[in-house]
Amino acid sequence: MSAPQPLRSLGFLTIGLFDRADPRPGHEATLAIIERAERLGFDSAWLRDRHLQYGISSPLTVLAAASQRTSRIRLGTAVIPLGFENPFRLAEDLATVDVLSGGRLEPGFSVGPPRRLDEFADALYPGTADREQFGYERLSRLRGYLAGERVSSFSGVEGIEEFSERIEPHAATLAERLWYGAGSRDSTLWAAQNGFHLLTSSVIQSTGSTDFDAEQDAQIRLFREHHADGAQARVSQGLVVIPTDSATAEQRSRYLAYAASRAPRVGVAHGPKGMLFAPDLVGTSAEIAETLLSSRAFAHVDEVAFALPFTFAEADYIQILEDIAGVLAPLLGWSPSLHQP
Repeated sequence: MSAPQPLRSLGFLTIGLFDRADPRPGHEATLAIIERAERLGFDSAWLRDRHLQYGISSPLTVLAAASQRTSRIRLGTAVIPLGFENPFRLAEDLATVDVLSGGRLEPGFSVGPPRRLDEFADALYPGTADREQFGYERLSRLRGYLAGERVSSFSGVEGIEEFSERIEPHAATLAERLWYGAGSRDSTLWAAQNGFHLLTSSVIQSTGSTDFDAEQDAQIRLFREHHADGAQARVSQGLVVIPTDSATAEQRSRYLAYAASRAPRVGVAHGPKGMLFAPDLVGTSAEIAETLLSSRAFAHVDEVAFALPFTFAEADYIQILEDIAGVLAPLLGWSPSLHQP
């Protein structure tokens, strides 16, 4: 069994759940998982962004902490919804974390108005929510700030204080490491034409078919056809993958029940935008590898960010990550010799 192309970059993604009454253990567990993943050889760890929920609301803060507990693993966000952010301040935070990590940050973004904005608009944008611009321009501004564009008309010394005309600290090359989480044809085209890397996930918008693999394959092809880097343009594929090689009987039963509960949404276009969901892959690493190696979309990627199911326990995550790194990933052509620095 051999991969269409060797899997070069092995990543995982987590939401970082915590308890409302005692949030610290959940955050500490997320940091511990990132540390363990680095020891297992994973190339990247990605955090999701959840506002007004019991998942990580400030991924950059958590990644700043992770940067001090790790030395090699790349640290990503998948994704930061920019509708919640001030691009000026976010650029400062991104650059600071990148500096602290030694250039290991891989920020991913989305645009559009925040979900359920009407319910908290007065808290987020008191009196101005109806005038905010939530489109691509917001992301373009952020990238410009990270690239070092002038944001102030003054630079120099005033008294004993020195001022810069650009966002500080400046993190060299960070503006070249930005990802866009695209789910539709239009957003995929925009990401390609504007030089972003592509985060494609287990939820995408249909263009007419209910075959998720065919639609994701078409999305990746479209992206590379319109990206300046062509076939070398970076694409990271995110799927829910649950190997059971070292799982207990109780874990296997629970994993299968989890996938079965979500199976009815697969193969059906949902809502006015026709959203499609990928099937969760549960089984031995050999079984999962066979499925992935027969996938049209997977054949065109060499970076993955396998998503850990939201509601699983820490022990489940450890077992899944160990099986991915120790059994599944080598079947997909991944090996330590191919790790990125």
